[in-house]
Amino acid sequence: MKNTANDYVIRILDSPLAISAGAWNTLLAAQSPNGILNPFMRHEYLAALHASGSATPATGWTPCFVTLWQGDTLAGACPLYLKAHSYGEYVFDWAWANAYQQHGLDYYPKALVAVPFTPVPGARLLARNTAERLLLVKALVAWCEAEKLSSLHLLFADDEDVKACEQAGLMLRHTVQFHWTGPDAGCVDFDDFLMSLNQEKRKKIRQERRKVADAGISFRWSLGRDISQADWDFFYRCYERTYLEHGNAPYLSRDFFRRMQSTMPENWLLFVAEHDQLPIATSLIAVSAHPYCANTQIDEDYQEMQEASRPVQGMTAYGRYWGALARVDCLHFEACYYQPLEWCIAHGFDKFEGGAQGEHKMARALLPVKTTSAHWLAHPSFSDAIERFLEREGAGIDHYMSELERRNPFKLSPLQGPLPPADHE
Repeated sequence: MKNTANDYVIRILDSPLAISAGAWNTLLAAQSPNGILNPFMRHEYLAALHASGSATPATGWTPCFVTLWQGDTLAGACPLYLKAHSYGEYVFDWAWANAYQQHGLDYYPKALVAVPFTPVPGARLLARNTAERLLLVKALVAWCEAEKLSSLHLLFADDEDVKACEQAGLMLRHTVQFHWTGPDAGCVDFDDFLMSLNQEKRKKIRQERRKVADAGISFRWSLGRDISQADWDFFYRCYERTYLEHGNAPYLSRDFFRRMQSTMPENWLLFVAEHDQLPIATSLIAVSAHPYCANTQIDEDYQEMQEASRPVQGMTAYGRYWGALARVDCLHFEACYYQPLEWCIAHGFDKFEGGAQGEHKMARALLPVKTTSAHWLAHPSFSDAIERFLEREGAGIDHYMSELERRNPFKLSPLQGPLPPADHE
């Protein structure tokens, strides 16, 4: 597809491997004011999903990456997949697919702009500027029309993506996630963090942590290349078992995590729970890393940060994968929330994202955050019906957010000013 007025060419590529990693990651860095790469949109991550067989036509994810070129320069790009199902997306449209089927229409294949199996908000439309981002959206819709696809869905978009999608006439849909944002400057450790919570929540967290400690469980963590081969192997054993216990095969293969270990180790933090010095559970956390440490240990980044006595703005940790070989009361909360939060506070991180859904996360000081997806449907009548549905659903989400905000676990919302003097149990 060619736009002669601006000398742009749109190319659809059948693999992320057909795109230069350097060109893709340079565009990705441009979407962040501090240049920090979202780990899940890195070329290495998307390439590993493809090369490992985790997100391929065989699993219902056919890559059709859309790229915008100006001469030999990559001006824009996005990860587009043709989907034969709606698994692994976390923005649920099964009811839409059923409605199509009931009317004798095909909903699949549909077009999806997203990171497979990864409900993490961030830039999806990589572009050098606003005009090129809008051009990318319009090219997506034009391609879907030309291919006679039922629909286009852009999931967990950032603010700039949302603006471009709105301008191009796409419909918006909202869901709720739960994120922790960094404490005030006076909070230096987990105990200080606990004192910012109301008494009920603080007491509950201490009780849950005590149960794990009283069961004889201890934790150790490893970062980047310090994660040993044995620990990676043990992690996958736990991860796979947890999926199988729920009756499903894991989305991600062992080969995918081998590629993570090899190509972007600086983005991974592993917690291992041990009992009598034997590992029994793991929690794998993704972490932000600066582009300049992409081929070195991330510990060097933190060392430089600490020597300079300054925090690095925009550093985020992402709760991702967990698994256990033994059942211990409250072990999941300790491994997936309290250990990562304690680590984030100690290392000056600004945010910890807890993933999709889960009101129970509020009791662990993760607050509700609205996330946004954008949708286009080719069939006019279905598009009108879904637009009306999204208006009703959106009002329900607003009401839900208001209810959640009234259950704020903090003594005083961080947005409302300094905390009052701490009370003591």
